[in-house]
Amino acid sequence: MKIKDFLWGFILLCITLFVAIPVTRTYFDYATSNYPYLMGFIKTAILASMGELLIQRIKSGSYFSGTGHFYKFLVWGFLGMIFVLIFKLFASGVVAAQGVNLLPSISNPGFLSNLLTALMISLLMNIFFAPTFMILHRITDGYIELGQGRFKEIRKIKLNQVIDRINWNYFFSFVVLKTIPIFWIPAHTITFLLPENYRVLMAAYLSIALGMILTFAKTIKTKH
Repeated sequence: MKIKDFLWGFILLCITLFVAIPVTRTYFDYATSNYPYLMGFIKTAILASMGELLIQRIKSGSYFSGTGHFYKFLVWGFLGMIFVLIFKLFASGVVAAQGVNLLPSISNPGFLSNLLTALMISLLMNIFFAPTFMILHRITDGYIELGQGRFKEIRKIKLNQVIDRINWNYFFSFVVLKTIPIFWIPAHTITFLLPENYRVLMAAYLSIALGMILTFAKTIKTKH
């Protein structure tokens, strides 16, 4: 391990401790409750970008071997703001639908009731929203990478160039049909068991976890 690896881990540890320690968690809760979009931007931009840097480190040995890190940071922040709204929409919508018997529910309050509600939120969100989000993210990454991370070049890229660049067979056969049911639905079920202030944060941590899992799996497969 190199100094940069320790630095990456130290930053992640500091973020985790800031949320975990009661004194600093108070500030986190206050900011998240009063400035949800801003905090959604900050949390997702930082953690998801750290996840991407880690993937680059595992693949190439360098954290900054890719291009357009600043623009990808901004994109993640924007997506984090979307998560704030989407999480609220699906969470509130599922509860409302359960209230009028449009979705299954358990009348007795408790862990099983909360678990079923969290599962319904995760299931519906990942079916109806996740593929759209994933396509949008691949398109934004395509613009950034084809433009080599330079704004003047990004502006020249055409949408059809980006679309032609995407491996749609891999996207649907693996990303949509495997990662969603195997990873994202169970993982986001846990996410929606958490208090509202911690859900977007959890989603950002999960992006790091999935990135590591997929990268290590691909590395092992390549070696064999």
